[in-house]
Amino acid sequence: MSELPKTFDPAAIESRWYSHWEENGLFRPERPGAEPWTIVNPPPNVTGSLHIGHALDNTLQDILTRHARLKGKDALWVVGTDHAGIATQMVVERQMALKQQKRTDFTRDEFVAKVWEWKAESGGQITGQLRRLGCSMDWANERFTMDPGFSKAVLKVFVELHRQGLLYRDKRLVNWDPGLGTAISDLEVETREVKGSFWQIRYPLADGSGTITVATTRPETMLADMAVAVHPEDARYKDMIGKQIKLPITGRLIPVIADEHADPSLGTGAVKITPGHDFNDFEVGKRAGMKAGEMLNMLDAKANVAQTADGLIPAAFLGLSSTDARKAVVARLKADGVLVPHVDKEGVEHDAEPRTIQTPFGDRSGVVIEPWLTDQWYVDAKTLAQPAIEAVKSGAIRLVPKTWEKTFFNWMENIQPWCVSRQLWWGHQIPAWFDADGTAYVAETEAEAQAQAGEGVALTRDPDVLDTWFSSALWPFATMGWPENTDPTLGGRYPNDVLISGFDILFFWDARMMMQGMHFMKDVPFRTLYLHGLVRAADGAKMSKSKGNTVDPLGLIDKYGADALRFFMAAMESQGRDIKMDEKRVEGYRNFATKLWNASRFCQANGIGGSTTLEPPAATHPVNKWIVGEAIKAIQSVDLALGEYRFDAAANAIYQFVWSQFCDWYLELIKGGIDEETKAVAGWVLDQILVVLHPFMPFITEELWHALAPRDHDLIVAHWPMADARAIEPAAAQEIDWLIRLVSEVRSSRTELNVPPGARLPYAVADAGAETQARLQRNAATIARLARIDPGDVSGGTAQVVVDEATFRIALGDVIDLAAERTRLAKAIAAAEKERDGLAGRLNNPSFVERAKPEAVEKARADHAEKAAEAERLAAALSRLG
Repeated sequence: MSELPKTFDPAAIESRWYSHWEENGLFRPERPGAEPWTIVNPPPNVTGSLHIGHALDNTLQDILTRHARLKGKDALWVVGTDHAGIATQMVVERQMALKQQKRTDFTRDEFVAKVWEWKAESGGQITGQLRRLGCSMDWANERFTMDPGFSKAVLKVFVELHRQGLLYRDKRLVNWDPGLGTAISDLEVETREVKGSFWQIRYPLADGSGTITVATTRPETMLADMAVAVHPEDARYKDMIGKQIKLPITGRLIPVIADEHADPSLGTGAVKITPGHDFNDFEVGKRAGMKAGEMLNMLDAKANVAQTADGLIPAAFLGLSSTDARKAVVARLKADGVLVPHVDKEGVEHDAEPRTIQTPFGDRSGVVIEPWLTDQWYVDAKTLAQPAIEAVKSGAIRLVPKTWEKTFFNWMENIQPWCVSRQLWWGHQIPAWFDADGTAYVAETEAEAQAQAGEGVALTRDPDVLDTWFSSALWPFATMGWPENTDPTLGGRYPNDVLISGFDILFFWDARMMMQGMHFMKDVPFRTLYLHGLVRAADGAKMSKSKGNTVDPLGLIDKYGADALRFFMAAMESQGRDIKMDEKRVEGYRNFATKLWNASRFCQANGIGGSTTLEPPAATHPVNKWIVGEAIKAIQSVDLALGEYRFDAAANAIYQFVWSQFCDWYLELIKGGIDEETKAVAGWVLDQILVVLHPFMPFITEELWHALAPRDHDLIVAHWPMADARAIEPAAAQEIDWLIRLVSEVRSSRTELNVPPGARLPYAVADAGAETQARLQRNAATIARLARIDPGDVSGGTAQVVVDEATFRIALGDVIDLAAERTRLAKAIAAAEKERDGLAGRLNNPSFVERAKPEAVEKARADHAEKAAEAERLAAALSRLG
């Protein structure tokens, strides 16, 4: 216990308390027999650094974890990092490039050893940053997806799925990143608008009976065309269905096929089909009876033109990049007279029509992603998805907010095979070995694979590694020691109580955890899935480095403290809606922390310390009864809100209680009358505030907890208060509510009428009932002190204030010029009404609402509301003048 400094300095307390908690094992206190409560952290990339999305996600998890710990549960927050195959390999290869080295200068084992060296030196940056945020994670048991135990679980799952026929090798289209030389997931594809062109090409029918014109944004892929599709009901082409086309340049014979993918209203209504290089075309080809192994591939791993299986691409095109190939193909088509020119509005001919094209890029490599036909390993996601769908339908897994269910079902019910192989060196190498004929032997060890193949059969291990989403899908149970731990509940830790994640990884991670967890553990991986929104820039735009509108959470912590940033995140998180970043609000919550600090200093200076009881002290004064009741109602509100995952409502409930009721009113009301009862009540209420606020603002609350009284335990392991409604006394609450309304109305009236702050004014009351008369007597000293009015003779000009049935007439004649005040108010009302009506005119003009920028319309609405309220307030002030 020590005297609090005058100034609240977050930096001075944050690192001290975090080190204390961690060093003393307080994130996972020994609680034998306590109810287990578990949450797993979405493992951040080992290459990562804390971004604003991490700050939101981890703040919400920490609030729930600290709340569960305070509730007496054996709260476990599992922490770890993901090996991040592509990202980590890129980081290490960049470092090697600085030394003029390439990955291929080393053996695979040598390169992997270099990655482990990098992890040991630089891979812990984000874990240190999570500590800065105040995350109370179980660091003593930190996990990594490439740990030996976790890796064993990954191999076992792969082998088991293969044995069960749920994992297989297949030739399909994938998102191929030519820069990285690997397949990538949809999540790693970034779509950008690129200025492109729309070409039309005449394809001649092989029998010489005519031509069919196709439109395309990628003319170079015609080198691998295998069909032209038309809609079966398109009358223009009905007679052509089944005929052969002789493809320009290659001379390949391809059929005209009927497929509803062809939209008669788009382009010419005829679509070139290149199943080896377009996802839609791949499906059209399959419907037309083409087998994946027969589909033509015209690109190599670097996206350069390669010879197709039929050998029909002319040598002049081989080896060209896709960009150069496009130019060469267009030139050849033009020379052959089969390119249909585009005529612009001025009648000028061009080779193609300008178009803005939605183009996929690799989010890390920055190169254009190619759909590429290749052999990969796939998981039968459709079969694994069924139990997960049923779990959400039955309520075994609760999605919050519930509005995500429709999206979840739509995706899961139409799920495609999941490509789980990546062409990298860093990651879990696929446990499959091939013989000379290409037969795969899948096993956890090479010896087991050799036993399958037979003695003397030479085997070569698959060089690919597994997609990191495959390994992270095992996170809720592999982090608990599975498969060594065969207890289906993993010691009461499975299923987890809740998972918190951004909605953007609902399918990439959350759904896959459901699939794998239910398949291998025969139970859901978590009972509740809470999906939060994105943190956006102040104008609502998505944050991106290229736009330069990202926000560094560590910079905000340096400036305002971790508690202020955390409280902002909680207060703004409204069940999945996106959050607009607002630094002024973060600053406002720093001011909130400062207000609590100063209130604690006031208490300390007046002999108010920590409470010695969990139950509220006995109270006789109405103001003390009132604050006890308000504290209990605030605790109930926070409990209810957290139970419903309404982080904003929970934060708002404790904020309003601390700022408005405790600091602004209670401490004002007790000034000058702090007796022993009041000290006990104030100390008890302040303790409740610190405990309930702790999950949101852990640092300042722990500091104040120890400053206010000698304690036998830290706040982080204190007892969450029991909100006993029996301690709420309605009569006391009604009296203090009346007192606050009276003082507020008088103060408001004084301010609006420009009464000097120091002036003491006489008042008289009319129509007051017996209860009001009694309240006036009991609270006379407080009313005189806070409203600066005294009972007395009232004559001349007055201001009238009505509270319930009573009218209070306050004499003004001696302190303001009533006539001048009436004139001032009338002018101010007229000005406010003029602005209000002008803004209303703009908002009622459809032209303005439709054509103006949304932010301009929003500002006009806000200004209109402000001016309307101002006019109403000033009119009320004028009406008070007697």
